[in-house]
Amino acid sequence: MIFTEGSGLQDSVYGKAQNPIKMFLEKRGEAFEQEAITNVIYDHNPSTHFGEQYTTMTAMEGFSPVGENGAYPTDSMQEGFSKFLENMTWKDKFVISQEMVDDSILMNFKQRPEAFLNGYYRTREQFGAALLAGAIKKQTSVTFRGKTFSCTSADNLCLFSKVHPSKIDSSFQQSNLFADALSAATIGKLEVQMNLFKGDQGEILDVTPDTIIIPADYTLKQTVFAALGADKDPGTAYNGYNYLFGRWNIIIWPYLNQFITSGTSPWIMMDSKYNAAYKTLIWQDRKELSIRSVIDDNTDANAWHGSARFTAGFNDWRGIAVGGVSGGTSL
Repeated sequence: MIFTEGSGLQDSVYGKAQNPIKMFLEKRGEAFEQEAITNVIYDHNPSTHFGEQYTTMTAMEGFSPVGENGAYPTDSMQEGFSKFLENMTWKDKFVISQEMVDDSILMNFKQRPEAFLNGYYRTREQFGAALLAGAIKKQTSVTFRGKTFSCTSADNLCLFSKVHPSKIDSSFQQSNLFADALSAATIGKLEVQMNLFKGDQGEILDVTPDTIIIPADYTLKQTVFAALGADKDPGTAYNGYNYLFGRWNIIIWPYLNQFITSGTSPWIMMDSKYNAAYKTLIWQDRKELSIRSVIDDNTDANAWHGSARFTAGFNDWRGIAVGGVSGGTSL
């Protein structure tokens, strides 16, 4: 966070409140940053411009046998689909009135800053969840607090789609949208499906999913931990080995519940390393949270203004897939 303080505040009635509020905001902010799910599932990228362009390159064909003293064949690659993310400005403020200070209502010196910072980090979580939930609902955009944001990947289709095309051959299509409900069997099937995702040249990418994301749903939680929570398979006669055990990071994200369709149970599988390397889910920070403390000329109250610039979006769809969505491909 960046703090600035208007002139005359230390000499005013609000002077003694400045440092305690600032310290509280800093400590509260650090706690939120360690707990935020968006920091885990989105790949965070600093931005230095109005917006940023993300793209991929197709693979080369690789080495060819040429025999003794053979000439070097010339390989080539080209730009794949690209995605532009424009940064958005976000603002809020809270106020401490002179009457609060006069009447020594000290509780407001903690409650209002806490609610203010809760609102900022909750907004980031809700925004990230709204984008992902929009993609789960097969939407190409979502409206979040009056502004429209894209849910498409770089190929201009919804992040989750049955017909993602190749940049080289548009007739070659792949799906990362599946209908199957969560179970031990479908976890294994979707993992293999992602292992076989291909690049624009038709090459196997060896995507290796390691993360499962679900909303806060009792049945999904019970199912995923029953499938992954033990190294033996109690359902077999000889208590066989559970090959799915110990290989997954399970994320339960309650904020998804607010935006997915009621009564549905989607589940997401993601390769965190592919996400970081090829920018599947992108979080873009242009300006960190800046908080300015000033005296309002109209009310003589102490106003704390907060502003930040950030956005989020999707690029290369191959790092992620969703199951449990009606109309999706069958595993």
